Amino acid sequence: MPAEQNVRRYQDLSSFRLPPGFRGRSAIAVQLWWLAQALLFRTSPQIMYAWRRWLLCRFGAKIGKDVRIRPSATITYPWKLSIGDYSWIGDDVTLYTLGEIEIGSHAVVSQRSYICAASHDPSSTSFDIFDRKITIHDECWIATDVFVAPGVTVGRGTVVGARSSVFSDLPAGMVCVGSPAKPVRQRTTSPAQAALSVTKGAFQM
Repeated sequence: MPAEQNVRRYQDLSSFRLPPGFRGRSAIAVQLWWLAQALLFRTSPQIMYAWRRWLLCRFGAKIGKDVRIRPSATITYPWKLSIGDYSWIGDDVTLYTLGEIEIGSHAVVSQRSYICAASHDPSSTSFDIFDRKITIHDECWIATDVFVAPGVTVGRGTVVGARSSVFSDLPAGMVCVGSPAKPVRQRTTSPAQAALSVTKGAFQM
């Protein structure tokens, strides 16, 4: 026993406490969402994108025009989620919205990616939890099986390669790969496609 008492404690989960208001809604609201997600969201046919958008908005999410979210995606707290117009959320994506997650317009988060807006303090024996907002700007592509850490901002138009891990901000208009993800080159578009996009935008205005 004396030897055990002298062992250094790294974490004592019996002392963990969730900060007041951390969920952003009551425990009942959280349970209602998890039930709705299991019974109404996940069981919906793939083509029912409008139904899933409607359901998320009923629970406080801000979802733009024609956003396509697969039924196998997981959203922890929808009231902390914002997604711009025409964005796609792929199969088995986790949007771990213990903190805010903001995804811009025309952005893609591909299958099995994990966007994690909260973590724990490893120096705290009570395993204190914290949240940090994640921002994924317009026209980004988060490719398959990417991890994005709390507090990260991914700049407009940036591509993050498959199975990369993002622990710090990434600049706009780059292709980034690795763990940790680093820019390797600029993202380019063909002149014809760029001209078409400009022309289309001018007509829409």
